[in-house]
Amino acid sequence: MSDQQFTRRKFLNTLAKSGVVLGTGAVAFAGATWLPRLIGRAGKESLAADRLSELARNAPRARFWISTATPEVNCSDCHQPNLSDCHLPELSPDEKSHDHGIVIIKCGLCAQACFIREGTRGVCRTRMNVDGELRSLVYGRPVSIHVDPIEKKPLFHFLPGKTAFSLATAGCPLHCKFCQNWELSQMSPEDHDTQYIAPETIANSAVFNQAPVIAFTYNEPTVFTEYLIDIARSAKKQNIRSVLISCGFMTEEPLTEMCEVLDAIKIDLKGFSEDFYQKVCSARLKPVLRSIKQIAKSGTHLEIVNLVVPTLNDSEPMLRELAKWVVNEIGPDVPVHYTRFHPDYQLLNLAPTPIATLERARDIAMDEGMHYAFVGNVPGHPGNSTYCPNCGKAVIERSGFFIRGMHLQDGKCAFCDEPVAGVWS
Repeated sequence: MSDQQFTRRKFLNTLAKSGVVLGTGAVAFAGATWLPRLIGRAGKESLAADRLSELARNAPRARFWISTATPEVNCSDCHQPNLSDCHLPELSPDEKSHDHGIVIIKCGLCAQACFIREGTRGVCRTRMNVDGELRSLVYGRPVSIHVDPIEKKPLFHFLPGKTAFSLATAGCPLHCKFCQNWELSQMSPEDHDTQYIAPETIANSAVFNQAPVIAFTYNEPTVFTEYLIDIARSAKKQNIRSVLISCGFMTEEPLTEMCEVLDAIKIDLKGFSEDFYQKVCSARLKPVLRSIKQIAKSGTHLEIVNLVVPTLNDSEPMLRELAKWVVNEIGPDVPVHYTRFHPDYQLLNLAPTPIATLERARDIAMDEGMHYAFVGNVPGHPGNSTYCPNCGKAVIERSGFFIRGMHLQDGKCAFCDEPVAGVWS
């Protein structure tokens, strides 16, 4: 047994032992349960296959897709030779449709734009072509539930000091080599023995746990878009707000609907280079920038995190270009967190980010005109706090995830009466 396998099992067993008891009308949730170590690999694979078959049978119909059987579908919706990442053959200009012989689905949820044949799944592993329909294998199937400080997301300018009822499923459309939640994001739904939990139950559980916020987090919540939308709508009826912690790789249509029901979104802008996104994340930068601009335009509260990884995305030109883009394209009031990397997943060879690098990133951001730039994952650092962009005094003093002092009055600096951008009540 490899050390990696042992760590993964130990982690998931810890989740199972630390489940949150849900509220009235709910069930007790114990995270992911795993097989005893004595069961061999073949036995585990067989059970995983059985789970997948059961999930596929019971999975609800997903949204945001078209197929070769969709009425009046235009072939140009899939065959787009002007796109550099489209590998389908070109069609003649007058060719509107043709018979593929089998039903092929194009998923429109994220920018991977997966083409999915019968019985197979997309890159995220959570959406399957079952009898010509795209099904969500993770709807109602959370594998991790915790109650966290909102600052842990991190969201620093959204209801500071409040708690967030946080949940995740398996799956992610990205494969970041530095992923700090890889045990969830890089696993498949059938790797977990889950039970169905209705959206209303999640909302009730947030109330029971006295959490004024529900956070969709840990893995990439885009893969359970339908579930999070239903949860957010149910939560809104009980005056519970909802936030999304995302990589921003979704497409415009689902993001539009998410912005209508969500109160805040934090996007991981992982670097400012297409080459970095392609080689380190198996993704692209352009769709993420498009999502960030869409969120900002929608009016939904937005914050950005840049996990600064030594030697990969920490060069001064990249940090400066990122800061310039934020200030010029979405404005100086969007909080940006420059967060410390710790060795994990496939980048165990790298050292933690030097604190001096994070301080340099913050200085660059402020020099480019950013009002709220933070040093993240360094508890007790002065860069954890929010400073008034006018007088420079600390208006929210933090130590890690905890508030040590609040100097805001009606959303304004208590020292000079300057408005401080954010959602404070």
